[in-house]
Amino acid sequence: MTRVETREDKLKQRVKPLKNSIRRSLFASILMVLIGGSFASSVIADDTLVRFRGAIGDLPVANVAGTPNPDGSFPDVIRNIVRGVDPAGQIWVISDFRADVKVDGRINVDGRGLLLGGGNTIGTNGNASVFATLICEETPPFTQFSTNITGVPLEANGDFRIDDVLMPAPPAECGSPVLLIRVTPSGAWFAAGIPKLD
Repeated sequence: MTRVETREDKLKQRVKPLKNSIRRSLFASILMVLIGGSFASSVIADDTLVRFRGAIGDLPVANVAGTPNPDGSFPDVIRNIVRGVDPAGQIWVISDFRADVKVDGRINVDGRGLLLGGGNTIGTNGNASVFATLICEETPPFTQFSTNITGVPLEANGDFRIDDVLMPAPPAECGSPVLLIRVTPSGAWFAAGIPKLD
């Protein structure tokens, strides 16, 4: 007894190749998105010169030497100079920090809680305005690549954002990056970014 092909059977035969075609197209589309996303992220990564996550607040004194004076002070104080940039005269602390520097010199900085860590005005922003300086050399001579030295004012809680372009433009490679957050107008450093190496 032969089975009579029904209309439903004919419809199933037509739908089956269509389902397989849709599956192949969907798979190809997903594969293209993944490859494209991977390519796009590699382009984005290539656009970044250096990143910083976290920061170290300023400690103005690097070391002391000599016989202590009767009041406990020392006759020889070595200031915490970083790549030719003087420290601020007082301790500064910072709670969070992120910065991205692009190869064309664009820089985005997001700092949180940059406040005085000592003295009579401890815990305040000292009415300071800050700018950023990137230095790529480990040994002198040091070239400074800075944002606008007019700076941006610290908020009362020490938060700040810098969206600017470094001048002059930084080199294509930055082998030993240091990013300093500096006060206007003196240019002393308040905080140093921690390079993100991975």
